Amino acid sequence: MKLRVKVDYTTYSALKEVEEEYREVLEDALNYGLLNKTTSFTRIKAGIYKTEREKHKDLPSHYIYTACEDASERLDSFEKLRKRGRTYTEKPSVRRVTVHLDDHLLKFNLDRISISTKKGRVFISPIFPKIFWEYYNKGWLIASEARFKLLKGNVVEFFIVFKKDEPKPYEPKGFIPVDLNENSVSVLINSKPVLLETNTKRITLGYEYKRKSITTGRSTKDREVKRKLRNLRERDKKADVRRKLAKLIVKEAYESRSAIILEDLPKRVPEHMVKNMKDSQLRLRIYRSAFSSMKNTIIEKAREFGVPVILVNPSHTSTICPVHETKIVYQPDGGTAPRVGVCEKGRELWHRDVVSLYNLRRRAGDVSPVQLGSKESHDPPIIKPGRWLRAKSLRLIMNEHKMNEMKV
Repeated sequence: MKLRVKVDYTTYSALKEVEEEYREVLEDALNYGLLNKTTSFTRIKAGIYKTEREKHKDLPSHYIYTACEDASERLDSFEKLRKRGRTYTEKPSVRRVTVHLDDHLLKFNLDRISISTKKGRVFISPIFPKIFWEYYNKGWLIASEARFKLLKGNVVEFFIVFKKDEPKPYEPKGFIPVDLNENSVSVLINSKPVLLETNTKRITLGYEYKRKSITTGRSTKDREVKRKLRNLRERDKKADVRRKLAKLIVKEAYESRSAIILEDLPKRVPEHMVKNMKDSQLRLRIYRSAFSSMKNTIIEKAREFGVPVILVNPSHTSTICPVHETKIVYQPDGGTAPRVGVCEKGRELWHRDVVSLYNLRRRAGDVSPVQLGSKESHDPPIIKPGRWLRAKSLRLIMNEHKMNEMKV
């Protein structure tokens, strides 16, 4: 949170001296990191601390530590941008300085802020805005580290960091297996499967037809063609679907204290899947389905909520009966991937997306009995994107779908 405070001339001058010497230390730390090809905070600090301490004898020593941390972050960010070809200089330049403060340099309470300088400590009495009290009264804690920047007119801008105690890891009371497909994601909630359509196929083909109509008979180097291609938002639309779907699944797992089960997909998943495919359109769809991106989005969101994720072997999850452990034979139905098959031993009908959920659950160590003879297990309810994209709970969606079936 940003907090701006107007201070007197004496306080501003003391902080200005700190900022100027902090900039010098920061530039020396950057030059050392570039010269020695390192972005490590500990290596930079070990290399320059003694020299900087002799040069800046009156400056509190912890400013040298925080300047080294600042340099490490800048070098790391610069290196990432350089690898992507997005840098315009040979080394990171110090244009603006925001002074980092650790718990030795900063003493923060609701009455005043105390900052260590060359001439001793200066004290600032802030007036907190409404948003500060909203966070503070909701149980957020104020971190012991902060930053400040000097503005014109004797104004000091603070960057206050709020934090929350990390939730204690919980022992999962159940499992929520998630099976990722090209055009849908199937989930098993309390032994009841549900299939959430993502419309990835329609989005992929729609934008591919748009690209063809834009580029047909024209060079991709043409300025107007470049502008039109740049305005296509296929990646943004798919990312939006992934983020909302991941949040929906993780929230359900968090509220039910369950662990999420995902397939441990190998690297270059599309290449393995399209190896024997001859249909060029199907190959294109598989390549742009972004299975790994969906998996990674769920894992990142689960890490944010503290929900455990279990990765299991994905091989043959949709072709083995979870009851008899025999092969499921899928009869041709006119499509490229038949959806319903028959167990060779028990002769039960199994939907491809449902059987994979039960097998994922078994491989994670859950030995709960599998429902047989249930129409719901074989034909999972299909939820259109228009419904679940705006939903706040996966369980509410399933209950609404059940009530609609009862009315019919």
